[in-house]
Amino acid sequence: MKDLSESRILIVDDTKTNIDILVQALRDEYKLSVAVDGAAALRSVEKSPPDLVLLDIVMPGIDGYEVCRQLRAQDSTRELPIMFLSSLEDVKDKTRGFEVGGNDYLTKPFEILEVKARVRSLLKAKAYADAVREAMARDLLIAREIQMGILPTDLTAATRHSALDVHAIIEPAQKVGGDLYEVLRASDDRLVVALGDVSGKGIPAALFMAITVTVLRTLARYIVDPAEILRRLNDELVERNPRGMFVTMQCLVFDMAECRVSFAGAGHHQLAIVSPGRPPRLACLSSGRPAGMMAFNPIESETFPLEPGETFVLFSDGVSEAMNAAEDFYGEERLLMALSASAETSAADTVAAVLADVRAFVAGAKQSDDITILAVRHAPGNA
Repeated sequence: MKDLSESRILIVDDTKTNIDILVQALRDEYKLSVAVDGAAALRSVEKSPPDLVLLDIVMPGIDGYEVCRQLRAQDSTRELPIMFLSSLEDVKDKTRGFEVGGNDYLTKPFEILEVKARVRSLLKAKAYADAVREAMARDLLIAREIQMGILPTDLTAATRHSALDVHAIIEPAQKVGGDLYEVLRASDDRLVVALGDVSGKGIPAALFMAITVTVLRTLARYIVDPAEILRRLNDELVERNPRGMFVTMQCLVFDMAECRVSFAGAGHHQLAIVSPGRPPRLACLSSGRPAGMMAFNPIESETFPLEPGETFVLFSDGVSEAMNAAEDFYGEERLLMALSASAETSAADTVAAVLADVRAFVAGAKQSDDITILAVRHAPGNA
């Protein structure tokens, strides 16, 4: 936990006498900064956030209430401790101070011993909260490493001599997430590809994702029909699902000996297909419910020939439902336009083009959902 002597306090007051009193009392125990009005205080916090703000209320320009309100409105300073030191002593003034987000309120003239005691209490609470957050961040980082380690990494090994080029990327909205993909070489002539999206986010979704990948990988090794894989996955998840979570999924089985691909979907949206000489199109609508919801899931598969140069693009709704600052959705039509511009390219280039187009659309807006993109290109000349 951080040593309190390393804490920095920002003193905000337009009266020099008040600043001098506080500086004299606190300078031997803490690092200090000073601002003489609300605008200067906000600039100081933006440049270098302190550990505590001692904030006057009645100041020229931006008053203390507004300074506190603006600090609470920003993610970076939402938890910053703020103690009002004000000559306003009516109950309504104190109440307003707490309503805008103040942690403490002390009226002037104040006893310096009381100020020091309250300052120390707020700094200790912040140091403890920071230590807890840092520990959680470390745990989440480890959890992310474990989660990413569950997913297949060497896709080249899985597709060697298969005439298939596969690439995938996953970007969780939080440290960990619920999206998943699988690329499994079940036999010399059979490659199983799947992409799923678990309900919810964060740690619960990540745990359910890990269970789903483990079960899916086991089933895909010996079951040929993608519909049967998803039906069995559904049954397994229903039995081990105390929180009622579920996963939408697409599953494709490529049969290289017969040069065909079979598809089945469990509540997931359509995938996109890019064929030489044709506009990109959506295809393969799911026939079943999301897996894990109910014991019976009427999932069926469909099979069609595999054409040279054809690319299959699977994606989570973090792509189609990505939002920009105006809260407009990226949408599937824009996805098809991006794929049209990247036709007849490698799987890696296709994935990169879609991800770049999504990023250009959101233009820096906060990511609201996990983004996963997987492309499979049939390239017989590379077998």
